[in-house]
Amino acid sequence: MSENRVYLFDSTLRDGQQTQGVDFSVADKTAIATGLDRIGVDYIEGGWPGANPTDNEFFSTRPQLSSSLFVAFGMTRRPGRSVENDPGLASLVNSAADAVCIVGKTWDFHVDVALDIARSENIDMIGESVAFLKTRKQEALFDAEHFFDGYKANPEFAMDCLLSAYQAGARWIVLCDTNGGTLPHEIRRIVGEVTQKIPGTHLGIHCHNDTENAVANSLAAVEAGARQIQGTLNGLGERCGNANLVSLIPSLKLKTSYDIGISDAQLAQLTSLSHMLDERLNRAAQSNMAYVGQSAFTHKGGLHVSAVEKDPRTYEHIEPSLVGNHRHVIVSDQAGRSNVIAMLRDMDITPDDQDGSKMGKLLQRVKDREYEGYSYDGAEASFELLARRAFGEVPKYFSLSRFRVMDDRRRDARGKLVTESEATVTLEVGSRHIMEVSTGNGPVNALDCALRKALLPFYPALEDMVLLDYKVRILTPQDGTRAVTRVMIESGDSKGRRWTTVGVSPNIIDASYNAINDGITWKLFHEKAAGA
Repeated sequence: MSENRVYLFDSTLRDGQQTQGVDFSVADKTAIATGLDRIGVDYIEGGWPGANPTDNEFFSTRPQLSSSLFVAFGMTRRPGRSVENDPGLASLVNSAADAVCIVGKTWDFHVDVALDIARSENIDMIGESVAFLKTRKQEALFDAEHFFDGYKANPEFAMDCLLSAYQAGARWIVLCDTNGGTLPHEIRRIVGEVTQKIPGTHLGIHCHNDTENAVANSLAAVEAGARQIQGTLNGLGERCGNANLVSLIPSLKLKTSYDIGISDAQLAQLTSLSHMLDERLNRAAQSNMAYVGQSAFTHKGGLHVSAVEKDPRTYEHIEPSLVGNHRHVIVSDQAGRSNVIAMLRDMDITPDDQDGSKMGKLLQRVKDREYEGYSYDGAEASFELLARRAFGEVPKYFSLSRFRVMDDRRRDARGKLVTESEATVTLEVGSRHIMEVSTGNGPVNALDCALRKALLPFYPALEDMVLLDYKVRILTPQDGTRAVTRVMIESGDSKGRRWTTVGVSPNIIDASYNAINDGITWKLFHEKAAGA
């Protein structure tokens, strides 16, 4: 067994499910477990058999794993019972898991108050449970709950609990910072002291993030000798979460000499795995997450971008592609010429601009528009159209002559209060003069429906375009209801493309139209570019 090998234990499907608002289905658990197995995580904790119907079904139809060990979680035998007659241990033994991780108390305060049993009984519960499971499963692991608080309060008792599990044959003794209040220097000292009695090749670390130190604490434990890290994808977990494996994996592989059993190709799947979890949870990915966030390798200031264009190492600590991410240059009022050039290159725009005058005008136009309230930081589709229009690349697919939107708030025939929206648009499409009327769920939806109704006969490709997100920001709150508003709209289509556009106006419907107009135009331009 190499002392340089650090094993990864994922607890997303058990500890991560304790996150407020998270409730995995069996399908979710299967997809996440498969993704974890694909990138080479050593242990995947599936849940607690017998605790709920979802976990029962998940273990009865365990996922097909190619390399990871499938782990069931439970607890030591109950006080006053033998291991042979404990229903909790029976559920673990009868599960389809390869290994079992059981939790037990190691803080005398919990034993005295929560369990209200003799301390010697608690020690016996740990050792007997581990010994019972070791003969029936591939591996038995012991989670030492509240270990660091317990060690600081009574180091002799806490160590006796660990030694009971170790001497009974536990493969891993996992030191848990359950309350998340221990700091890195304490972790390093205490883990170092534990290694004097239990080899580090049998020690793991399980940190919660209540002081924002879970990742740092996990790394400190490894430096002190621990050779297993427990954590969750994207740092899921109760309260403030757990140690984030998405940060720990690349930190260990790319910045230390430890072997974590993950290949370069597997590491390159990390960003997609992180985003897949967020998609399963139906929530937006955290843009500023280390390594995998959209902003992790985003450059905004012109001075920064100029340097990155010369050598990315000036402002990037790793090559983004190593973790499956990519460099992202954005344009704003802080942008310089390097930002614009980089953005145009990413969009495959190669303008005919011999003297650079068009580029200069485009940059000034961006800054002027941002002064008016436009933001291209996050609305790349609108920036692309602005740039392509500057270089004469965008056809005039249609032009708006006028629109009118009306809301009618009244009581219907049954006396129920209803509000109905109706929009009328007048457009020019080529030489055709078109007028259409449509109703909708609110004025913006009515306007969007009327536009689609008018354009679909000419541009059938718009059929699969859908609105995914709609955001409004008040730019001049001091003006009250007369304030200037900025609308950002994210659109998508059946090809999996997603694009965001922006509109600004003192009139929220007009701002919405500007964003919708850009969204439709971007779609039509790219359909034409793709030969649709």
